Amino acid sequence: MDMVAKRIAIRTDASSEIGTGHFMRCLTLADALKKNGALVSFVVRNLPPYLAQMLQERNMACHALPEVVNANVIDELPHSQWLKASQLQDAEQTLQVLAKHEFDWVIVDHYAIDCRWESMLRGIAKKIMVIDDLADRQHDCDLLLDQNYYHDMDARYVGKVPQHCKLLLGPSYALLRDEFREKRKETQPRDGVIKNLLIYFGGVDFKNYTSVVIHSLTQNKYALNVDVVIGKQHPNSREIQDYCKSNAFTCHI
Repeated sequence: MDMVAKRIAIRTDASSEIGTGHFMRCLTLADALKKNGALVSFVVRNLPPYLAQMLQERNMACHALPEVVNANVIDELPHSQWLKASQLQDAEQTLQVLAKHEFDWVIVDHYAIDCRWESMLRGIAKKIMVIDDLADRQHDCDLLLDQNYYHDMDARYVGKVPQHCKLLLGPSYALLRDEFREKRKETQPRDGVIKNLLIYFGGVDFKNYTSVVIHSLTQNKYALNVDVVIGKQHPNSREIQDYCKSNAFTCHI
C-alpha cells in the first residue's frame, strides 16, 4: 500500500466475536497508516460502544450504517447473513456516508463482501484493498492481504482476484499491534522441557481441531498443564468444556 495515501476508508465487521477480530486487525493497520499521515475513517454496522471508544481515543472517524428492515441478506456466500443487509444495500449505504470525499484507498475486511460490493465502491476509491483468509469468493481489488500460513498459500487466490492485483501472503505480513512486538523483547529462552500447552484454533474452529488435539493428548498421556481457549460461538463448546473438566484441563471461553 502507498504509505503516503492521505484519505482511507475501512469497511469491516464488529457485530460478532469473529467480527471483533476483523475490527482489531483493521485498527492495527489504521494506527500504522495514521502515523504516516493518513486520515482514516471506519464504516461499521452495530459497533459496540467499547470499540467506538477506541476510535474516538485515536481521533478516527466512524460512520455507523443504519439498520436495514426486511433486508434480503441471503446470497450464495456462506457468511452472507453477517452483513445484516444485502451487498447492494450495504454498498449504497456506504457510498452515502462517504459521499463527501474521494478516497485513496477503501479497505474491506468482511466475510460477507465480494467483488459485487467492491466494484460499486470504485466510484469513490482510487484503489481497493481486501483483507481475507477464506479465499472462498471473487474480489475486485488492487491489493489483497492474507496473513495466514497455508500449504497452498500461493495458489489459493488464483482466479479469484484481477490479474493486476498484488498479493501479500503469509505470516511475514501479519498485522501485529505494537504491544506484541514489545512483549517479544521480554521473552526468555526456553529450556527445551515442555510443561505448559495452550490450545487455540480461533473463535469458531468450525472443523473442531480443538477436540482432535485434546483427545490426542489424553490418549498419549502427556504430563502437561493444558489451557484450552474457545470462543462463545464454538459449535462443540459444551463437549469441549466437559472433556476438559474430566481431564483436568483448564478451558477458557
